[in-house]
Amino acid sequence: MNVQNLPLLNATLNASATVFIVAGLLAIKLGFTRLHRVLMAGAIAVSAAFLTSYLIYHFNVVAVTKFTHLGWPRTLYYFILLTHIPLAVLVLPLVALTVVSAMKGRYEIHKRWAKITAPVWLYVSVTGVLVYLMLYVWYPPVRG
Repeated sequence: MNVQNLPLLNATLNASATVFIVAGLLAIKLGFTRLHRVLMAGAIAVSAAFLTSYLIYHFNVVAVTKFTHLGWPRTLYYFILLTHIPLAVLVLPLVALTVVSAMKGRYEIHKRWAKITAPVWLYVSVTGVLVYLMLYVWYPPVRG
């Protein structure tokens, strides 16, 4: 695997995080506390792997892939991207606050933070996949 393959890996890790988060939320709703912990640990692990891969990619690739398609796809792409970026920055401290409160056994605080963190984390993981699909699969840049 080389640096050029990392966007696909990143999208895969984001998609995996989405699956772990949704499954973790379902587990806790159904009362499966231990399963919830395992699934959320999985979400944290793949999200940490994503962040590592994302940083490696951006520290090693000078040229940025630009979205070149015109019309409504461009508007949609930039809307997704411009909401994704600030929420992606915000999600790390939100996850940390949510996890720390759970680890300290402060479950009421954990639950309050989780109601904020879960939708933000889901949005970031889903839109990360959408950014990849729009940029590399559905509307790839013209090479030439």
